[in-house]
Amino acid sequence: MDFMALEPSLYTVKAVLILDNDGNRLLSKYYDTALYPSMKEQKNFEKSVFNKSHKADNEIAFLEGLTIVYKSSVDLFFYVVGSAQENELMLMMVLNCLFDTLSQILRKNVEKRFLLDNLDGVFLVVDEIIDGGIILESDPQQVIQKVNYRVDESPLSEQSVAQHISQKLAVTSTVLQSAKEQIKWSILK
Repeated sequence: MDFMALEPSLYTVKAVLILDNDGNRLLSKYYDTALYPSMKEQKNFEKSVFNKSHKADNEIAFLEGLTIVYKSSVDLFFYVVGSAQENELMLMMVLNCLFDTLSQILRKNVEKRFLLDNLDGVFLVVDEIIDGGIILESDPQQVIQKVNYRVDESPLSEQSVAQHISQKLAVTSTVLQSAKEQIKWSILK
């Protein structure tokens, strides 16, 4: 057995992928450029990963000499890819940190629509958890604090839109009532 192949390394993550429920890429970051150097190879790998995982109830897969941990939510699939010798628990820790952080940022709406609306924040989260394949952080609270992502900065949700409309209606109603009173008094004079 080759000793160099088992030498410990900080470079534990080969790639992070987020795919939709059709297997289309929403986000991908490959940290080992020698692994899949071209876009075509990356897309083929992503298709293989999706085909192997989207119907399975497992949380881990082995494909093309790589260890892949994954999780699904509504219409999204999250993947963290490492080498075959990589500790699955470390990869799962990264995956859980990513998922939990996004869940908090997206207000528990971990769905394609909300993810795409906040894609800039998603990239910040991934970059804060992993840098160049090295795991930097595994605590979702620390990641949120580091990216300084404010939930209030996200696009208007349906509830805030409804609140905004009801406030405008209340103001409009008050203005109309005042106008009626003014017209009534001007006629009575």
